[in-house]
Amino acid sequence: MTTVPLASTPPAVRRRAGVAPLFGAIAQLAAVGLVGSLVFAALASLLSIGISLLLVLGLGLLFLIGFVYLLWATAWAETERVEGLYGYGVPSLRLRRSGQPGFGGWMRTLWQQFTDGPMWRAVASAAIATVLGLIVLPTITGMIASIGLLSAPLSSEGTTRIAGTGIDIASGWAVALGVLGVVVALAVLLGIALLHGVLTRAILVPSREAQLAVQVQTAGAQRAGAVRASEVERTRIERDLHDGVQPRLVALGMTLGLAQQKIDTDPDAAKALIDEAHTSTKAAITELRQLARGIHASVLDDRGLDAALSALAARSPIPVVLDVRIDGRCSATAEAAVYFAVAESLTNAAKHSRGSAARVTVRRREDGTIWARVEDNGIGGARVFPGGGLDGITNRVLAAGGTARLESPAGGPTALEVSVPCAS
Repeated sequence: MTTVPLASTPPAVRRRAGVAPLFGAIAQLAAVGLVGSLVFAALASLLSIGISLLLVLGLGLLFLIGFVYLLWATAWAETERVEGLYGYGVPSLRLRRSGQPGFGGWMRTLWQQFTDGPMWRAVASAAIATVLGLIVLPTITGMIASIGLLSAPLSSEGTTRIAGTGIDIASGWAVALGVLGVVVALAVLLGIALLHGVLTRAILVPSREAQLAVQVQTAGAQRAGAVRASEVERTRIERDLHDGVQPRLVALGMTLGLAQQKIDTDPDAAKALIDEAHTSTKAAITELRQLARGIHASVLDDRGLDAALSALAARSPIPVVLDVRIDGRCSATAEAAVYFAVAESLTNAAKHSRGSAARVTVRRREDGTIWARVEDNGIGGARVFPGGGLDGITNRVLAAGGTARLESPAGGPTALEVSVPCAS
């Protein structure tokens, strides 16, 4: 599996205003205090058991794997909770992939997931939220008890017992103590909510400098991908001209020269040579048309991605099942990146994979990206190497601001997934 990611530009912080997030934070922290305690207890148990059993037939590895993925699940849930509460624009966590095949690649994936910085930041945020939640719970209990004291003079004579403490006080002091308790509890709860907002923003939201650094890195990666894609495309055009059309045109000229020499002495032979030259001319025109189509697909501009892919599937040497569901048009760059990724994948499937069928699935997702997957039933083993067709795909997609992922284990099948921002 080969993955070529491109970091997206972090969105601007768009924190929700008003008191609703404060009361929402208090309610969520109360729940997180209960659930988070159980989750971190489970994490501690998985880690301790995994380490202690690691040398016993490797059984501890199963517990450590569970520990890593429970960490990720905790981080994902925390990220979604904070984003839903405050609207900071924090992107959702995604599982890491090493891009290496086999068991070694899977272990590398596991290690990359364990050392993933965003995951650990979200886990730290969840731990802080759990601690704050454990403070919120008794504070809410104390506020409820204080509210109960406000009605003490109506239901008691002389003395009132503070709920949960066994302490009796004079009923005359109950109302004052109840008001004080409610005020203090509200102040503590609001303070915790404000503190939670500040801490989660500091932990999960990158600083302005970090955002600018990512933007610069992204722009540099896109520029490098565009340059590399143009180099690969130029090399491909030169190779196709040198190995295909140019020899055919040279042979055509020689055939016409022979026909010219024989036209007076052997008209029949000259006629046969002219027929051969005519056939070669039509073949050369077909190759030039295919070469031009590989440089630019006019149907893509005229009728859109759906029609262009339909025409592509109709010309494929192997049967193609096409499933395209997209509404409207995207930018020319995005549509071209997806189109040529599908075209190159189908070409590879026909030439190298020994497959008998392929499937192309294209969707426009809610996040404003075009997602495409091309899968064949061939022998697999496809790899990205410099100057190759797959290298051209990944660099073209990279230049458009997207990602490409190749899965091609030995024995097949081969699947290529690309995701490109529609407005790239």
